[in-house]
Amino acid sequence: MQAHPRDWSSSVGPRDKVPAVGALAGRARTASRMALLETRKYSQGSALGGVNPDLASERQTPSFSVEKLTALLDGGEENTRIRRAVVEAIESDPVFSRENQYFQSQNEKYEAAVRKAVHLQKKVHEMGWTENGPEFKYIYRALSGEVAFLLHTIFMRSISVLGSDKQIVKWIPLAMQYQLIGSYAQTELGHGTYLQGLETTAVFDIATQEFILNTPQISAMKWWPGDMGRSATHTVVFAQLYVRGKCYGVHPFIVQIRSLWDHSLCPGITAGDIGPKMSFEHTDNGYLMLQNVRVSRENMLSKFCEVQPDGTYVRRGSQQINYFTMTAARVALISHEAVIPLMKACTIAIRYSVVRRQSKLKPGEEEAKILDFQTQQEKLLPHLAAAYAFHFISNYLQDLFNRGYEEIQRENFNMLPELHAFSSGFKAIVTQYCASAVEVCLRACGGHGYSLLSGLPSLCTRILASCIYEGENTILFLQTARFLIKCFMAASAGHPVPPSVTYLAAVKPGKCPAKSKFDFLSPDIYTQAYRHAAVRLISSTAAKLQVLIQTGVKKHNAWNECTVQLVQAVKAHCHYITVKNFAETVERLETKGGIQKIMKHLCHLFALHGIFSNAGVFLHDGHISGAQMDMATASYLDLLAVIRKDAVPLVDAFDFTDKTLNSALGSYDGQVYQRLYEWAQKSPTNTQMNPAYERYLKPLLHKKRSKL
Repeated sequence: MQAHPRDWSSSVGPRDKVPAVGALAGRARTASRMALLETRKYSQGSALGGVNPDLASERQTPSFSVEKLTALLDGGEENTRIRRAVVEAIESDPVFSRENQYFQSQNEKYEAAVRKAVHLQKKVHEMGWTENGPEFKYIYRALSGEVAFLLHTIFMRSISVLGSDKQIVKWIPLAMQYQLIGSYAQTELGHGTYLQGLETTAVFDIATQEFILNTPQISAMKWWPGDMGRSATHTVVFAQLYVRGKCYGVHPFIVQIRSLWDHSLCPGITAGDIGPKMSFEHTDNGYLMLQNVRVSRENMLSKFCEVQPDGTYVRRGSQQINYFTMTAARVALISHEAVIPLMKACTIAIRYSVVRRQSKLKPGEEEAKILDFQTQQEKLLPHLAAAYAFHFISNYLQDLFNRGYEEIQRENFNMLPELHAFSSGFKAIVTQYCASAVEVCLRACGGHGYSLLSGLPSLCTRILASCIYEGENTILFLQTARFLIKCFMAASAGHPVPPSVTYLAAVKPGKCPAKSKFDFLSPDIYTQAYRHAAVRLISSTAAKLQVLIQTGVKKHNAWNECTVQLVQAVKAHCHYITVKNFAETVERLETKGGIQKIMKHLCHLFALHGIFSNAGVFLHDGHISGAQMDMATASYLDLLAVIRKDAVPLVDAFDFTDKTLNSALGSYDGQVYQRLYEWAQKSPTNTQMNPAYERYLKPLLHKKRSKL
């Protein structure tokens, strides 16, 4: 499933013209619009007494149009309309209800996920949604990802990208009609991100025109594939290809693992569920062992490489194409499994922070909203800015991916190294940042944040997994580092490099020219600082690498001795690209509706937060002086108070329904305490007899009473 490019030009509508002399009338119109929005939003939750006044007051005077910002995030008003229609269709169907999910067992969650997946096929047909239609990309968001058969999509994408025309014609219709359920078996018990080390083997038998697949030792066992444990009937297995004793590297094979008649395991197949996990309990992550499992020669996906009947191996294009499916998964992961959870966490924590009152800012006054404390603002608002920054970088990566995919369709593989490097580096940095930020949001909500009913613990454990699957982050950073070092060396020698890294060949800038704190509100100033830091870290690490090699250290040892600095360099590169992209995106926005102004504030905050939090990187060689760092810090802290005024409208613009958030703390009406109590009553511990009473408590208490 390929996402559609965003159309930024249509994201902002006509300017709201409110004459100064008609300020009162303007405020009345604004209040009316907000009331309508509030009614629509509030209808999603249960009736607990109207909108909390402390939350309602935050929505009275936004500096921008919330609806226009929502349209910007969606890529246009029509996309917003379509997304809301999909969400409404999903949430109004009781089969997709998430009510009481916090009280379900693992088996109940798995069964519910399968039930939703099966029902979804009927729903898609009923609504007339098609895979290439505009509605399809919003289904996953509407379901909050809690549906089975997600690896079925990866299974189909693998065939579509890596399979021949004949294989696509054979397998895709079967998969589309769910006449089989697919999975994707790459990770092994002993190997994950390092694909070259995979131990599963596929030996070509010329006599029978079959591949014989084996997992020769326990570490070769496939481990973690989603839908493998109990659901999948087929899978794409990645294995080392052997022909006449020669290994040709990792290749993908379609393997049937369960009977289509009674779902029993096929001969030579051992498979099951890997057991309990921190999160994703609705997913049957599985294991797979293969013992002399034979598949037809036609089952090796052969768009780019093929074993002919006589055993001749033929390759067309780049071997890296085998990694393209993972690249696609990483690009999609950034949005669905990192940015959206961060948006949800910010929504919950910020709404709660204007409802929760604690301590007094001024003696004699009532307890203050905790978001009025600068420390709470500093915990949450930079992460709100990051959610927007990462949303825009996700769009950037999707556009890069779309261009790369078009080139691959023309059998031009030149963009693959850049695409692989960027998807790896940004998957690593965005998931790492978002995992930390979501945990901050949880802790910022105090004790109530620790409750599952807040919705934050499940976001926290779910996003933590994204740092590990589809490539462990440290390894991905280092894969990106290889690309950057290679590009730096090429640029230094005057050779052409991909457009995204041409900055490596630019003339090194001098000192930061900022004279006051206001200068740090200039994108040119802080973008230049980020570029300088990235170039310095990449060039200095490349120089260290060269020195080590020239002094006789073997290349692999030299690389290992530089890996900590290489990771630091990649982070600086990704941070620079994110800041640069945010600033360029904001510059292209129209000024209508107050959108560009508030986006500028967020862009400044994101950039200055990075400088404030990584001061040593910018101070290291004196590009920014100590006095200038004080200026940057002052501007950073000033921005907290500015964005505080619009914090609630900024999270409202994410447009999550109450059912999507599934949070007692983050509902649109702000009735936090009532909802916590109401939901707690649904717990089986409050509706069933206490099993420990008769067996343990009663004898204990009666024993004490008899002595009295």
